Amino acid sequence: MSLIPRDRRLRDLAILLGMALVLTAAFYAFPDNLAFATRVIIMMIFVLSLDFVLGVAGVSTLGHSALFGAGAYAAGLCAAHGWNEPLLGVVAGAAAAAFVALLSGLFLMRTRGLTLLMLTIAVTEVLGELANKFSDITGGADGLDIVMGPILGVFKFDFRGQVGYVYAACMLLLVFAFLRILIASPFGLAARGIKESPARMRAIGAPVYWRLVAIYTLGGALAGIAGALSAQSTSLVSPAVFDFQLSANALIMLILGGAGRLYGALFGTLVFMSVHEVAASVDPFNWLFIIGALLLAVVYVAPAGLLSLPDLVKRQLRFSR
Repeated sequence: MSLIPRDRRLRDLAILLGMALVLTAAFYAFPDNLAFATRVIIMMIFVLSLDFVLGVAGVSTLGHSALFGAGAYAAGLCAAHGWNEPLLGVVAGAAAAAFVALLSGLFLMRTRGLTLLMLTIAVTEVLGELANKFSDITGGADGLDIVMGPILGVFKFDFRGQVGYVYAACMLLLVFAFLRILIASPFGLAARGIKESPARMRAIGAPVYWRLVAIYTLGGALAGIAGALSAQSTSLVSPAVFDFQLSANALIMLILGGAGRLYGALFGTLVFMSVHEVAASVDPFNWLFIIGALLLAVVYVAPAGLLSLPDLVKRQLRFSR
């Protein structure tokens, strides 16, 4: 018997159907902007992975791009060596990023606070330098140009980006469904408990350290999926995938939407990338000012993210009465 209540399962199914409808509507509403929409979806997957690690389990990190980059290079190297089936690349990206997360997590999860933040950045810098140094394998600063085969041998990537959009949208739905199930499971509840009070979880006999390693590894696998999709959609992998700015942007997106609820990752990513696209087209040099002003306004008015605004308004109306 499922541990998830029936009403929760029905609600989750309704949410997935709603997301599928929105993604389908976007496909038809913005036929000339599918490349941008695909980038938004890929970033949503990446920010969801960060939300699981940071928002749900409370693991602070500024080096999540290390896992994104590991997945991107794994998928790129697979394609470069003839294994250009996209789904195989996604599996390779998830496995490579999970392996990197496991190895680094074994010592990262023994630290906390500022030390943990600095070490996650250091891991990212090391991987970026390795990608530059081993240019015979990775292509160095020029990166890897890859050619992707058709998905399942049938669906070829087209110039308009229709197949790539549908492919990324399906992956987003799968990742979101997986996280909803995982967070509602005993493992997910333990992750929330660790975030609330690691000491209390140790007191009841929970293996906090190994749970954190497992959480970081799972989050890494999901970030690797996003990295693999990015490499496949652009047909290029370069050391830029290890850029610290990618981790910082993902954290800003999560803060904008609200951490720990999954929906916040989706909404925050959509808001950030939409504002970025519009602001950068209006003023390519000062668009960061608009993003900074938006972030300051959200943190000041709704510290829990934009999705908390309805509750804040309701409380304010109740108080005013």
